[in-house]
Amino acid sequence: MKTDIRPTSRRQFLKTSGAAVVGSAVAVPFIFSGETRAAGASDKLKIGFIGCGGRGSGAASQALKADSNVELYAMADVFPEKIANSLAQLKKVASEKINCPPERQFVGLDAYKKVIECGVDVVLLTTPPGFRPQQFKAAVEAGKHVFIEKPMATDAPGVRSVMESVKLSKQKKLAVVAGFNGRYDYARREFYNRILDGAVGELRALYGGCWRGPVRPMSASETRPAGMGDVEWQLRHWYNFVWTCGDGLVEQGCHTLDRILWAMRDEPPQKCVAVGGRQVPNPGGNIYDHIEVNYVWPNGVRAFCGHRQLPKCFNKDTDSIMGTKGVGTMGEGPQPEITGENKWVYSGAKNDAYQTEHDEFFASIRSGEPINNGNRMATSTLAAIMGRMAAYTGQEITWEQAMNSQERLVPETLDWNQELPVAPMAIPGTTKFF
Repeated sequence: MKTDIRPTSRRQFLKTSGAAVVGSAVAVPFIFSGETRAAGASDKLKIGFIGCGGRGSGAASQALKADSNVELYAMADVFPEKIANSLAQLKKVASEKINCPPERQFVGLDAYKKVIECGVDVVLLTTPPGFRPQQFKAAVEAGKHVFIEKPMATDAPGVRSVMESVKLSKQKKLAVVAGFNGRYDYARREFYNRILDGAVGELRALYGGCWRGPVRPMSASETRPAGMGDVEWQLRHWYNFVWTCGDGLVEQGCHTLDRILWAMRDEPPQKCVAVGGRQVPNPGGNIYDHIEVNYVWPNGVRAFCGHRQLPKCFNKDTDSIMGTKGVGTMGEGPQPEITGENKWVYSGAKNDAYQTEHDEFFASIRSGEPINNGNRMATSTLAAIMGRMAAYTGQEITWEQAMNSQERLVPETLDWNQELPVAPMAIPGTTKFF
């Protein structure tokens, strides 16, 4: 099972994977009922698309472009207009690969189950993060290959569920590709592989900055239509609630943390402290708009991750890796660069990392050697949740505390008509760790 891919050009990769596909057509039958799920070159892969928002529609478009013999077979969302809008967009991309009649367009909180049960081979899981653990579990138990957007959960119980599903996915030899698209960017691959090969020497400190504007601002409460229940209101503004999005650090800043973890060989930090809060009022929501976390590893290496989503402010995504022989930076200049003893500037090919992750995902299914990002995607997600815990409580949080936390943010049952009070915004020093 492939768990890591070294830098390569897209042309080289597709040439290699194409050879693997030809071989698999002879050596491996098309199996979609047992523990192993491999596909020959002539076999059509049916895609089930769950969560039809903007990022989801992007992922579906990339999936349709990634393989010549796929079809969009089923769709699911809690809102019918999301399906309609997404379908209209996707027909402009690859109308000949759309085979999703109204009877396979499922709406509702349980719509994901209907997609998984209707005969699809591959699931694109792009719902809000709070829903991903249960939906990932259902897809893996049903033996589906899964593309799952980041982050994979919003609380520790969710991460633990994801980890159990990852174990099962490996037993079933399923492909699991995470939406941490930075790992599929050619420039970043070469940069981080040079870091891992010792280009800057022993690591001493890492810095990641994720400075951005607001992603999805909250609508004023007075705009809530009469009769709209709590669940629908919160799902229509899912980015503004901790249980659905995890906070900005978890939902967006997790990309920065994933790159920090990459440099640290995906070894989790020992502990962290953090500061954060809300500077711009967000009536009705309960997430922070800025958090900065100080992570410490057992060997004394520290990483500093800053995340902010405020309007009219300085914006930049940047990584700095400081070692005994030099410094590596991304986002500070036009290309990734290493200064010091082993000077280097990236001069290779550029690619669309969003597309490449799907290209390689489907190629791995065809070859019978599925990529599985499961372990590292769970580690990166929990590292982000751990930082949020430290910021919200004002306490030092260890990896063991974060991993064993009993705080369950996502309701165990969810009904469209139930009351769902919004938890108050966290206050450091007052909010307790559970």
